[in-house]
This record gives sequence, structure tokens and C-alpha cells, in this order.
Amino acid sequence: MADVLPLVEARLRTTLGEPDARAAVTFLGTDRVEVLRFQGQDQEGEDGEIVRYATLGMSAQPMADPTAVLADPVKGPRAELVISVRAGLADTDKVLRPLAVLAASPQVEGVIVAPGASLDVGEPLWPGAPFTSVLVAEPGGLVEDLELDEPLDPVRFLPLLPMTPNEAAWKRVHGAQALQERWLTNGTDLRDPSRRSVPLD
Repeated sequence: MADVLPLVEARLRTTLGEPDARAAVTFLGTDRVEVLRFQGQDQEGEDGEIVRYATLGMSAQPMADPTAVLADPVKGPRAELVISVRAGLADTDKVLRPLAVLAASPQVEGVIVAPGASLDVGEPLWPGAPFTSVLVAEPGGLVEDLELDEPLDPVRFLPLLPMTPNEAAWKRVHGAQALQERWLTNGTDLRDPSRRSVPLD
């Protein structure tokens, strides 16, 4: 069985370039999770530097159905998390620990992280951040899925979109799709680390 993590790191480097920093976090009873930081230009052609943080370690184990009696050591969805923010506007490097906590949640809490889910860290994502939770977006846009040898599921790189508490509450009622449409309609810059909540009237 191939070790998944070197393949995952190679895919991240190929797509995002060389990481300029990395930090490791270990939680009791879980595998080590690393967070890699990548600096780069906005790929959508807008001005400004973008800093991206990607987890490395979450995909070492497949996410298990919390209702299953025995976790399958091979089959099951695998993922890493990626968050992108505009550089230099906030102390976003402090997102490393909350991001590692979220990446460890499948092992710690037995949850399956999938697009459309809300993940709450219970504290600001970084000092002064108006966000304590994130929306898990669809993969494939920034970093392509990494196909693994059968019978392993591919590794999906899931973008995380920071949500204000108001947005998170609104999403619980109306759903992820409706919130994303609201962001789109209002031209919300989801990479702005200090943005305000989108109008939800």
C-alpha cells in the first residue's frame, strides 16, 4: 500500500509551488497533522498576494462512517483542507491550529468532512477574525483530486470558506447552496480576512 502523504504533498507543491512555512500539530490519540503555507498571486487575475494554508495528514486515514461498528482501514473518503486569504491584512498564520483541529476531527470525533458541511472551531480563526466557522466547498477548483491505487478512494482537496456567525446561522436554515448564491450575488470577497457578513435580509 503506497504511503499517501508524500503523493499528497507532491500534488500540493505541483499546484501551489514550494511551501514557505510548515507547522505540525499532534492531538492525543491521533496522527500528526501538518499545515503548509503557500504564498502566491491571485489565480483569478486580481491584484494582490494570496496566502494559502493546506493540511497534510488528514488523508493518511480514510474517514469512517460514524455509525459503522468497525472502521474500514482502506476504503472511505480521504481529504485535505485548503483555506485561501489575502496576505498582509491580518495575522492569518494563527489559523494553523484551528485548521489542524478541523483536519483531526474525523479521527477525534468520527465525522466525515464533505462539501456543504459547516465546521465550527468555537473561536476566531485568527486574532480579530469575524469568523469562527467555515463552509466546506466543492473540491477540484484549485487543487485537482489525487487518484490513488484501487481500492483506495481519491484524496479530495476541500476549500474552506470562512463564515461569520450570522452567515453560519442563516446557512443552517437555508442551506449551503443558498449562502453561496448570496455571496455570489453580492460580489463577496471570500478571501478578505476581515470582511463583513453578507446582507441576509
